[in-house]
Amino acid sequence: MLNWYMLTLVGKDQPGIVARVTTALFEADCNLGETSMIRLGKNFTVMMMVQGSDAQALCSVLQPVVEALQLALHIDAIEPGLHQRLVPDVCILVHGADRAGIVSQVAGKAEQAGLNILDLESDVGGTETDPIYILQIEGVALRGVDAIRQALAPLQAEGVKVDVHPIDTLIG
Repeated sequence: MLNWYMLTLVGKDQPGIVARVTTALFEADCNLGETSMIRLGKNFTVMMMVQGSDAQALCSVLQPVVEALQLALHIDAIEPGLHQRLVPDVCILVHGADRAGIVSQVAGKAEQAGLNILDLESDVGGTETDPIYILQIEGVALRGVDAIRQALAPLQAEGVKVDVHPIDTLIG
């Protein structure tokens, strides 16, 4: 019987991570579900849903790749929940002087206004002496886009530029 697992791999960014990890899983007759792979700073992180026989077998299959590329591996058993993708209907763009608490403030106020966050990406732009924090959130506005817009409006007075707009998705 095949089970579903969430694999997390983290390490220094270098060519070949995606190819070597997915090839090892393919050769072991594993199936991939949803995945997210991204470079963050000088690091690369992989999160993927994998269907395989058991966690120990997955660990054994990936061990040569993990050692060769000096990656950290973590495996958890999960319920797959495939084919249940929520479609975002709101996008929040935030720009401000980099300081502690921006993500917490935006996420907290948006959650109180009914936001279910589906995807969050952030980056630091500008320069080392004048950094700018850039945040993009997509989610489902359970109480409407205007509720989120109103909840985040007070951040403008703190020097944080916040744009909230609906996402029009064509399905079919």
